[in-house]
Amino acid sequence: MELYPHRAGFTTVRNTYTAGVKKSVFVTGATGYLGRPLVEKLVERGHSVRALVRATSASRLPSGVEAVIGDALVGESYAGHVRAGDVFVQLVGVAHPSPSKAAEFRSIDLASVVAATSNAQAGGASRFVYVSVAHPAPMMKDYIDVRVAGEAKVRETGLPATILRPWYVLGPGHRWPYALIPFYWIASIFPGSREGARRLGLVRRPQMIAALVHAVESEAAGVEIVDVPAIRASRL
Repeated sequence: MELYPHRAGFTTVRNTYTAGVKKSVFVTGATGYLGRPLVEKLVERGHSVRALVRATSASRLPSGVEAVIGDALVGESYAGHVRAGDVFVQLVGVAHPSPSKAAEFRSIDLASVVAATSNAQAGGASRFVYVSVAHPAPMMKDYIDVRVAGEAKVRETGLPATILRPWYVLGPGHRWPYALIPFYWIASIFPGSREGARRLGLVRRPQMIAALVHAVESEAAGVEIVDVPAIRASRL
């Protein structure tokens, strides 16, 4: 894997990854927008996947995924279910974030990552994979603040980790930003706005799933930051 300096204690991943042996993977949010296609792909690639779900959602898991019944917001509900060596993938979050959902960001996004990092550390997970958000950015301050706090919780575990920072993931039911693509293209032309356009660019769901698979299969030490350009370059 090629690793580029980011800042103290961090590395930034650029376009490459290290595929390891078949992994045991524990996933929260496995029935969601990113979770379901991710666990399907992980099973397809031969990984052993267990997913935390409420009892009413267990039937929505793809074939080959083992259900762990619990509540992602209540760490005690699945304490002891994270096994030594698991790659923990944290995908729980408020659907369709907007500025009006600031309270939900703290009660769902932040509460779930607090529970997840605690259980991952206690269970002896080998790696933590966390979907954050591109920052800084001129909007969605409350959402970004919570995701930055989530990144801090991940770092506090001391576990090897991959933090992915998309801005918006295009896909089914998530298509309105397509109208912004010409503006991104224009912004990328001018030096003064080029860096922001790259960092806050749009990614497609298959690219995001590929980047998540790479994160699960990574053997890199320390904390990796996977930004928008690296996500866009991800392929399976």
